[in-house]
Amino acid sequence: MVGAGQLARMTHQAAIGLGQSLRILAVGPEESAALVGADVVLGDHTSYDDLRRFAAGCDVVTWDHEHVPQEHIRRLAAEGHSALPCADALIFAQDKQLMRGRVEKLGIGVPEWAPVSTVDDVDSFAGKHGWPVVLKGVTGGYDGRGVWVLPDVVAVEPVVSQGIALLAERHVAMISELAAVVARSPYGQVAVWPVVETVQRDGICVEVLAPAPGLDEGTATTAQQMAIRLATGLDVVGVLAVELFRTEDGLLVNELAMRPHNSAHWTIEGSRTSQFEQHLRAVLDYPLGDTRMTAPAVAMANVLGGPVDGPGIDERLHHLMARWPAAKVHLYGKRVRPGRKIGHVTVLGEDVAEVRAGAAAAAAYLAGTGSSP
Repeated sequence: MVGAGQLARMTHQAAIGLGQSLRILAVGPEESAALVGADVVLGDHTSYDDLRRFAAGCDVVTWDHEHVPQEHIRRLAAEGHSALPCADALIFAQDKQLMRGRVEKLGIGVPEWAPVSTVDDVDSFAGKHGWPVVLKGVTGGYDGRGVWVLPDVVAVEPVVSQGIALLAERHVAMISELAAVVARSPYGQVAVWPVVETVQRDGICVEVLAPAPGLDEGTATTAQQMAIRLATGLDVVGVLAVELFRTEDGLLVNELAMRPHNSAHWTIEGSRTSQFEQHLRAVLDYPLGDTRMTAPAVAMANVLGGPVDGPGIDERLHHLMARWPAAKVHLYGKRVRPGRKIGHVTVLGEDVAEVRAGAAAAAAYLAGTGSSP
């Protein structure tokens, strides 16, 4: 797996149960997955020489993130390496403009959008669709970075002056945000998890609720079918996360991720097959696993770095385990800094409100931002 963040760390844990050894390409030995992996290669994903050296002897190369240059992925494949998802699929997770055009061609809805490069372009778009306008960097960006919600034309100039490729998007009135996560193998087998609701704060996912509360069966099925159509239509191999806006007029695709995704961390305890095991099954072309839930309700809350003073995280973990014994904690081995994802907490149960409250309280306490248990 190219990249050594928490996704590679949790994929490494899943690989152990499958009898596999996950080789990890890390920028430095302090990265999340590098701290626990037995087969760590130090290198840079933007260096083809590093990638080729890393890939030697691997059965399959896959990705912890979408930032590997397209030309490197294509060159790996041309030299006989199995790199999944392939460059032709991954481009639609790397380039937001290409993604929107292709999704529309597949007959699936996205918010109204247009490429823009000047203040006048954005003002013209707002004349058709109203303010505020959402500007997004065409490439890069994650957890709120590379996205600007602009209230008026005065706010546009500082963004467009950065000189990056941009697209404008209509600001959507949402009922909620959803995620439909599917896995697909080279053989063409697909397996989809229950649709979840994701809760965002400052552009960062803070909670995931499974199954999505109050979502009617028809809409849930539509979301799953959309995810399967996208995985098949884009020839994705591995896990595909489809982020969706739920509106009064139906579902719209927001973003795609072709790797394990924050919206499915709950599957480690909450599904018969976690997204990390499923991703490995998919890229290795194993039969896919059962995606049914292990409890009627599951909530996952991200642990975001809080104050660095006060009790250390080990001490807080001790108290968390005593107060919330049913909570399952995953820490990523990351240095704490405000707002950084350093772990997550999952709670299973019968009632969505109860598990949500438990997961949120435990995560906040662990982060140092919640009240003492």
